[in-house]
Amino acid sequence: MNNKVKIGVVGLGMGRSHVEGFRSHPDAEVVALCDVNTNQLGATADDFGIDQTFENFETMLDQSDLDAISIAVPNYLHHPLTLKAFEAGLHVLCEKPIAMTAAQGDEMAAAARRAGKKLMVNFVSRFFPSCQALKRQVDRGVLGEVYFGRTLWHRRRGIPGFGGWFGTKEKSGGGPLIDIGVHRLDLALWLMGDPQPVAVTGAVYGHLGSEKAARENQAFDVEDMGCGLIRFDNAAALILETSWALNIAEEEYCQTQLCGTNGGLLQKLAFVPAYKETGEIYTEQDGHLYTTTHDKSTCHIPSSYDEFVNCIREDRDPSVTGEQAVKVQRIIEALYQSAECGREVQL
Repeated sequence: MNNKVKIGVVGLGMGRSHVEGFRSHPDAEVVALCDVNTNQLGATADDFGIDQTFENFETMLDQSDLDAISIAVPNYLHHPLTLKAFEAGLHVLCEKPIAMTAAQGDEMAAAARRAGKKLMVNFVSRFFPSCQALKRQVDRGVLGEVYFGRTLWHRRRGIPGFGGWFGTKEKSGGGPLIDIGVHRLDLALWLMGDPQPVAVTGAVYGHLGSEKAARENQAFDVEDMGCGLIRFDNAAALILETSWALNIAEEEYCQTQLCGTNGGLLQKLAFVPAYKETGEIYTEQDGHLYTTTHDKSTCHIPSSYDEFVNCIREDRDPSVTGEQAVKVQRIIEALYQSAECGREVQL
């Protein structure tokens, strides 16, 4: 008898990595694929030996025997497809951001509760070995009270799918803030202990992307750089920076820095010359400064895909809940509002 969690994946651009991620779990099986791009659909099915393929999402829901859906489609489709999956009685792993708006995210979380199903958002940074190691230190109280942080993801030139849906606000909801910024924001909030945001001040710019769009006659109506200050109810503050195109020295870099009363931390991702993640803890003892580095793991760290399958098998809440993803979305939405009106926005 096959007791594996049977999963359907929709959207085979980013969704291809979902298929690969689930294959490592002994209790998971991707049994169906869906994409409107027939070439991409056929190629993915052939590569992974998956027989059930669909060009229509509703048809996949009707004709496949599934336990869960993994959603990796453009942002504007997250909300409607998730609701349809819950109506069909399925668990959902949804790519970030949870939706175009916080209100849509609230509807998705409420639909999950009504259906009695799991809703997890794919914030993969939490599952990096260095981030897991840092989180254990934070939970032990090594940092003390965290009162300041800076989290960022910058690219010198790296607008995804230029001329496509990423640069169209109607389909994406925005530029790097809602695309890659949500990853670093979620990571910072998680490491900080999930404080409650009370106000934000944001700014967005689209100079380089707009110039490129004009030269190449392509659509682009989102920011290529966004930043902001987030204040929390415990008086802590967090700076968020993110860009797809910015005149900086580095080709691409990510980092999240937190400072507390007893110590600090820094998590970094390097992409050139090769991908590498590191985490460091900074403390002072008896007048001496110490740096502890966490640059690799000697044990298995479950991936986000492992966590999704495990929470279904164990009938528990996922470690990244819909409600947490809505909090991220509410902050991003307020940053855009602040940038538009030119003043602080209360949450």
